[in-house]
Amino acid sequence: MTAFDTRFRPSLNRLAAPLVEDLVAGAERLRILISRAECGVRLVDAGIGCPGSLDAGRRIAEICMGGLGSVRIGAGAAFRRWGFAVEVGSTAPVLACLAGQLAGWQLTEGEGKGAFFALGSGPARALARKEKLFEELGYADQAEEAALVLEVDRSPPEALLARIAQACGVAAERLTVILTPTTSLAGTVQIVGRALEVALHKAHELGFPLDRIRDGLATAPLPPPGGDFVTAMGRTNDAIIFGGAAHLYVTGPDADAKELANALPSRASRDYGKPFAEIFRACKGNFYEIDRSLFSPARAAVTAVESGHSFHAGALDEELLEISFA
Repeated sequence: MTAFDTRFRPSLNRLAAPLVEDLVAGAERLRILISRAECGVRLVDAGIGCPGSLDAGRRIAEICMGGLGSVRIGAGAAFRRWGFAVEVGSTAPVLACLAGQLAGWQLTEGEGKGAFFALGSGPARALARKEKLFEELGYADQAEEAALVLEVDRSPPEALLARIAQACGVAAERLTVILTPTTSLAGTVQIVGRALEVALHKAHELGFPLDRIRDGLATAPLPPPGGDFVTAMGRTNDAIIFGGAAHLYVTGPDADAKELANALPSRASRDYGKPFAEIFRACKGNFYEIDRSLFSPARAAVTAVESGHSFHAGALDEELLEISFA
């Protein structure tokens, strides 16, 4: 069984294409820069050599979701000092979040200190299918245009850009690579805009059947950008870990929905209780030493759509959020 309803099999890259063009057309207003690499790939700089903007980050988050998600920045009442939040929703959360938004494509070029490394997210992943996850999802996209998002602070090497286009099966001129530094305004929004994706990824890790996830919503507070990479990474992760809330709508027995709700929140992690930047420094930057269950929303709700019963677990943690953001 595939992880989604095969009657609705949209092309993530085709749905994202007009969003990409709107982003490019609004470059001046969004304070982003558009250029072409020598190989022909279109580059969108959303914060390396330009200021970028919060709205650029919101648009990029929707591109990451392959046009199957809505992202907005709105007023949030959950925290006293951090009054705005990034809100995410999708009627096809498995495809939008796991086939599109998840940063799962490992990209490297060169060796040693000068080597380039990035994790690719966005709909281009569904064309390249370099991750085992796509076998489980049973999804492969077909499109003549592709969009990939990289959370980096420098442009990828030409050779890597050419390889990405080749892996996606598109002409280099039809590939758009969007660059969002972690410390930038756009990067801050597009990372926090993964609050729903984090919940979907956690549900997948817990072994919950993906084909039973029908709909999803999530929200997380908008943090101030960090002045350095570790601070910025810490704040964007903490926004979800301490301040994020997700609501999944699933089919199946109430008992399964209740079990999922209880297992989703970040408090279940052994590493919960310290700001993410502190944990990252303590393990000397080795992500593999961090408990994977930490990457979860603080609060979860799961509704069993057939019975209409909802189950809640976890809690927002304003004290730890304040330590991280302030």
